[in-house]
Amino acid sequence: MNFAVGLKPLLAEARSMESLEKQLICPICLEMFTKPVVILPCQHNLCRKCANDVFQASNPLWQSRGSSAVPSGGRFRCPSCRHEVVLDRHGVYGLQRNLLVENIIDIYKQESARPLHAKAEQHLMCEEHEDERINIYCLRCEAPTCSLCKVFGAHKDCEVAPLPAVYQRQKSELSDGIAMLVAGNDRIQAIITQMEEICRTIEENGRRQKQHLGLRFDSLYSILEERKKELLQSIAREQEEKVQNVRGLIRQYGDHLEASSKLVETAIQAMEEPQMAVYLQHSKELLKKITDMSKVSMSSRPEPGYENMDHFSINVDYVAEMLRTIEFQTEPLGEDEGDGPMEGSEAAADEDRLDSLEAPEAAEDVGPRQKPASSPHGQH
Repeated sequence: MNFAVGLKPLLAEARSMESLEKQLICPICLEMFTKPVVILPCQHNLCRKCANDVFQASNPLWQSRGSSAVPSGGRFRCPSCRHEVVLDRHGVYGLQRNLLVENIIDIYKQESARPLHAKAEQHLMCEEHEDERINIYCLRCEAPTCSLCKVFGAHKDCEVAPLPAVYQRQKSELSDGIAMLVAGNDRIQAIITQMEEICRTIEENGRRQKQHLGLRFDSLYSILEERKKELLQSIAREQEEKVQNVRGLIRQYGDHLEASSKLVETAIQAMEEPQMAVYLQHSKELLKKITDMSKVSMSSRPEPGYENMDHFSINVDYVAEMLRTIEFQTEPLGEDEGDGPMEGSEAAADEDRLDSLEAPEAAEDVGPRQKPASSPHGQH
């Protein structure tokens, strides 16, 4: 159906009123605001009824205003800018009314007996019947038309309905569709917010588990360092003991060597004595000293292999292999599982250290010592 729009004579007169009306259209129902008009925190306006429809669609479990239970408030998003509106326990009835907009609507209605779009409609004329207004709607062709087209024209066999009724029905359907989309967008936004919270929780759990893993390995480092210190002390003790023993023998042999060297010098000097009487006076005593010196036993000496320290060697291959097989637990340990009663104390100690951010020195109490170190002599 073709139709002409006879608006040219009225454009100049209606332009200012149309501009004002556009500012007074509710973004939900697409009609002029119906009092009371509420203003949102983002400074956009809505009919309170439309705001309540959007709010109820976004919060289906929210108690009605007449319920005896006290609701806990709710939230929805502004259909114009998507700003989140948080309501108190009064719901949309707690929003402030925009009295300025309501006054402008009253003035507008006084200046215009009918809405501007109604004025425009009276000038929508049928192209085939120029004197006939478009006043009915063809349901089969889904197009506006005039009464003569229904009686004599192209739509005489079609089912028609009054134009205002179709207009209101489709306007209502569009409004419901908008409310449904707004509610769907709010649900999607809630899902996005929930997934963002899941991401933050994953990051926090990962950070905490990294700290927990670091503490467990720090406890192993502490145990290894402590045992290393003990074994080094064992080696140092035996090293010092053997060195002192050998140095004592060295001093004994040194003293004997010094005394023997002096006796040799004395004997040589006696050999050079030209006078026999003088020589004989000292020779007997000198011979006795030489005999006594030669009888001194110098058999004390370290046994063969005394210097060997190989008995302090250790075999850590099995420990290294065990460390290489450390893996995460595939499932939580039960009360009767695990390596022993120390497991619980380990976890408790690690949790305390994570919460209090204490220094790693406390790790000496963490971790089971199931493999006592070898004796100071170790493995041969």
